[in-house]
Amino acid sequence: MRIITKTGELHEAMREERSRGRRIGFVPTMGFLHEGHLSLVRESVQQTDVTVVSIFVNPTQFGPRENFNEYPRDTGRDTEILKAEEVDYLFLPDREEMYSKDYKTYVEVHSLQDKLCGRSRPDHFRGVCTVVLKLFNAVDPDIAFFGQKDAQQAIILKRMVQDLNLGVKIEILPIVREEDGLALSSRNTNLNPEERRAALVLSKSLEEARRIVMNGERDPEQIIGGMKEMIAAEPLAKIDYVEIVDMENLVPVRKIEKEVLAALAVFVGKVRLIDNTILQVKE
Repeated sequence: MRIITKTGELHEAMREERSRGRRIGFVPTMGFLHEGHLSLVRESVQQTDVTVVSIFVNPTQFGPRENFNEYPRDTGRDTEILKAEEVDYLFLPDREEMYSKDYKTYVEVHSLQDKLCGRSRPDHFRGVCTVVLKLFNAVDPDIAFFGQKDAQQAIILKRMVQDLNLGVKIEILPIVREEDGLALSSRNTNLNPEERRAALVLSKSLEEARRIVMNGERDPEQIIGGMKEMIAAEPLAKIDYVEIVDMENLVPVRKIEKEVLAALAVFVGKVRLIDNTILQVKE
């Protein structure tokens, strides 16, 4: 595995790979890798000839009340994991490589970035889109792999790719969960044992939503009410949002008639966790 820290060097390496007719897969991460990340890496290794993984904790997607310095990091561990997964390139830029001191250019996807997580994290998706576009420009991948756990991010990035006529294909892979149902997240390491147990209320409330839909309920308000009631019964949990929205425009639906996204964000102690599921109506 070749480790690259400079964009120019990465450009040159990717030009050489592409000149040999090789298809390039890309997995952008902020590190502290878990099985969710690795499911994306393995899919890239399987589908493409060359796999590039980036590790960069992006400062522009952290809000003023979010501590950038507290985000978990272990680059040495991550590097060894990626070597074992037969990744071809690891891109490890520092902050100065990605954002010069007089940096002024940002990317926004209007009407999608201010919904769901965007309401409590107003500049988050601007930072995500900006850094992902910069990484796409550096790698020029054929396929980029993302996880369904960050469903809003995936929808926004697909729209960015469409609107900016980018050549990369976005592939979204299923959420990877612990055996008890908790969605894998780097933030899970910040939960103490009691909070870890309490965090199961997220996946359980989504299971409840699926059950209610399977029993014939089509009114989103009834389903959301059941989810909120379940979450409220957990003393350590505080709801940020629980919504059922359209899969393309993230607008709340009035009736469930097709595939919709049930998404939620919940504080467990001081840790903000997200999860989601796709609700399907079976005729």
